[in-house]
Amino acid sequence: MKIFFNTKPIETNSKTSKEVFMTLSQNDSDVWIVNGFATKEALELKEGDELFCIPKASLPSSEVLDSMMRARHTPKLHDKLKKSKVAICGLGGLGSYIAVMLARSGVGELLLIDFDSIDASNLNRQSYRVSDLGRLKTEAMSEQIKEINPFLNIVVQNLKITKENLPTLFKGYNVVCEAFDNVESKSLMMQNFHKFYSSPLVCASGLAGYGDSNAIMTHKIAKNLYVCGDLKKQAQIGRGLMAPRVNICAAHQANLVLELLAQE
Repeated sequence: MKIFFNTKPIETNSKTSKEVFMTLSQNDSDVWIVNGFATKEALELKEGDELFCIPKASLPSSEVLDSMMRARHTPKLHDKLKKSKVAICGLGGLGSYIAVMLARSGVGELLLIDFDSIDASNLNRQSYRVSDLGRLKTEAMSEQIKEINPFLNIVVQNLKITKENLPTLFKGYNVVCEAFDNVESKSLMMQNFHKFYSSPLVCASGLAGYGDSNAIMTHKIAKNLYVCGDLKKQAQIGRGLMAPRVNICAAHQANLVLELLAQE
């Protein structure tokens, strides 16, 4: 029987996945993956099955990691994501977590846009650490993503989006995420983006405070324009931005990006 082990074709007389792993695995702590599913059960082998054996504390090669993610996400979806380009405008509470989720999902290229540096007030809701204080958000986020998936292509723009640079920033990108924390920048994107681009724009509005998780939803506002949030609870005195609702909204945006890329 022909199967694949860590991307390489092999011939085996084994009846189960456990028999193969017991022969080829080097350590009891190795991670065993069968057709994208992590298990140490003795599963019946079939022609063409994909098995991966990864040392628990090691990063596999680019080829093995890609094949493993391809099996986990299903080949058709993974291949689409790998060829896709997504821009994230703003790397605060929303954008930093959108970037992390899309990196974990295998989106091939991420454009990270921000002009700000990290301060202590960001730590309550953004994907940064004390050791990142004072660093540019683009720099810290690029480093964090490379620690998650070093094989992605990361493009950085340290700038503020304006009417002057908006027409050229996003050429070639499949989806753009707006993740700003001020009304003026949000309005600039929502009012002007589709004058220059036909790709989807995924925005956010209304995610302050805590509780009321199910009120955060994904709304289609117009062709290729989406807004995630409750559309009501903006940050103000006495109702600030807190990690749970910000993360829920970021997950809505990232999930919608994957859905739009899958449909292309």
